[in-house]
Amino acid sequence: MKKKLIIIALVAAAALVGWQIYHKTVQSRIQPGQRQTPPVAVEVSPVTKATIREVGVYTGTLLPESQFVVAPKIAGKLQKIFVNIGDRVEQGQLIAVLDDDEFVQQVDQARAELDVARANIEESRSALNLKQREFERAQALREKKIVSEAELDTAESQYKAALAKQKVAQAQSAQKEAELKTAQVRLDYTRIRALWEDGDQGRFVGERFVDEGAMLSANAPIASVIDINTLKAVIHVIELDYPRVRAGQGALITTDAYPGRVFIGTIERVAPILKEAARQARVEIAISNPEGILRPGMFVRVEIEYNRHDNATVVPVNALIKTGNGRSVFLADMENMRARRVPVEVGIVNGTLAEVVSPAITGFVVIVGQHLLDDGSVITMPEKKTNPVPTGTGDAENPRKETSPGKG
Repeated sequence: MKKKLIIIALVAAAALVGWQIYHKTVQSRIQPGQRQTPPVAVEVSPVTKATIREVGVYTGTLLPESQFVVAPKIAGKLQKIFVNIGDRVEQGQLIAVLDDDEFVQQVDQARAELDVARANIEESRSALNLKQREFERAQALREKKIVSEAELDTAESQYKAALAKQKVAQAQSAQKEAELKTAQVRLDYTRIRALWEDGDQGRFVGERFVDEGAMLSANAPIASVIDINTLKAVIHVIELDYPRVRAGQGALITTDAYPGRVFIGTIERVAPILKEAARQARVEIAISNPEGILRPGMFVRVEIEYNRHDNATVVPVNALIKTGNGRSVFLADMENMRARRVPVEVGIVNGTLAEVVSPAITGFVVIVGQHLLDDGSVITMPEKKTNPVPTGTGDAENPRKETSPGKG
């Protein structure tokens, strides 16, 4: 029994001595001031050079550049309509015709009355010529003392009366001529045309509101005519972005109707006020539509570039760590397998990448596991996998944010 106890004591003593030797060996490998912590598993990504853009993405709606409603100026029965939805119309094209029987009759009556007035002018002119000759004869006879002063006065008054009748006849003729023109204008109102001022390019019928045979009042809508040669995208910009948007700025427009296609636009108008309820301002962007494939009412996404830096030093956004003094990244020392914290000044930040303005950094940054690291921490990577290093200079175009129509 004593022999067994002695053997157990010797084995325990040997184990204790061996553990102390191992502990001293491990401690001797640790550098002074370094805590003994296990390596942190991380993932890294290369620091690259790329073009980084700060953009705002907004959603909005396409509207026609101009739109108006074709309507009659007078009441009447719609006799014929010549267009339908989607039809192309040209400047001055006849759109519809009203029943014109009554107006044709008014023109005929006005023309007849004008003929009577012109006949009265001829009659009054003949009477005036006669009275003028009688007055001149009376003046000559009075000089020879053949007629009395009273007879001369009578001849003069008759001449003046004939002259007044001539003027009245001429005025009546002018009045009847104006009435004829009025009747002709009202007759022309029965022929309803598409007329506009800005340009002679063709337009399209957007809507048709009535059918043939309908009784129309004055200004009752018949059809709407829209200009889709140029469209405008209407978006609303929040107060934060308002100072960065200006007329003449370029914009890129996309729509679900044509995936993969990008249309070029230019900011044409920026409202001078922000709506108090939403703190948003209306912005209109002109889009040339020579193919006519964009249509009013389409939902669009508008991308406006605020800033752009070429050949910038960029890192993934998730490599950034917020600290009390700003932001920093962990650079991975791939040779010694350690992480080094580096405070950085950040420039443009978009959806996936961030620009590092200073200091100049190269190599790899930690993108996963950095919240477990301290400056100088030992790191490890499963099979030492890293994200592939891109070749050349890229273009970081992911948007900074996206807003809905209700939120700018």
